[in-house]
This record gives sequence, C-alpha cells and structure tokens, in this order.
Amino acid sequence: QVQLVESGGGLVQPGGSLRLSCAASGTTFSIYAMGWHRQAPGKQRELVASITSGGHTNYADSVQGRFTISRDNAKNTVYLQMNSLKPEDTAVYYCNSRFGIWSWGQGTQVTVSS
Repeated sequence: QVQLVESGGGLVQPGGSLRLSCAASGTTFSIYAMGWHRQAPGKQRELVASITSGGHTNYADSVQGRFTISRDNAKNTVYLQMNSLKPEDTAVYYCNSRFGIWSWGQGTQVTVSS
C-alpha cells in the first residue's frame, strides 16, 4: 500500500517562501510521474505542478515562475519550492502521482496571510 506523507506547510506572509516535502513508500517511486495538488476551501482539488520520472516539469499557469517541483528518487521524495506566495495560494497541498492514482495523504496546510 502506497503511503504519502507531506510536510513543510505553515503560515507565511505574502511574498514569502515555503518548501514542501513528500515522502513516498510502498511503491517503485522512481517510475512514476509525480504531482503536487492543492485544494482551497470550497474549491476542487487541482494539480499545480508535475514532474516525470525523467525530470521534465510542468506547472499550472497560476504558479508558473513562482513554484519549482523537484524529486530525489534515492530518497523517494518529491519537493515543491514555493516563492512569491500570494493569498490565493492558501490551500491544503497534497502530493500523489501525476494522475492521483493512490490514496491521498493528510496533506500540509499552507496559509498565506499578513
């Protein structure tokens, strides 16, 4: 059974930065395209960044140029560096495969507020 454990969220002021981490276990992590997804209150979960097994990245328009996804296959970990944060980035952030094929973890709360 795949387990996903997200960490690194918190409260940050607009313009600040956070780095999220996600440790995966129970799967051959390196072969999967991974993604960071987020869900804001009252909204559907959305994919904000993805990275293929070969390291090719893709971003939602809303975070392009501000967020960077990366992965360390040796550690079964995927990261999301978030810079220039905006209040509209406030959400619970989850990692999963690119297409969300596994059970969702608990997520990590990111709150951007002054």
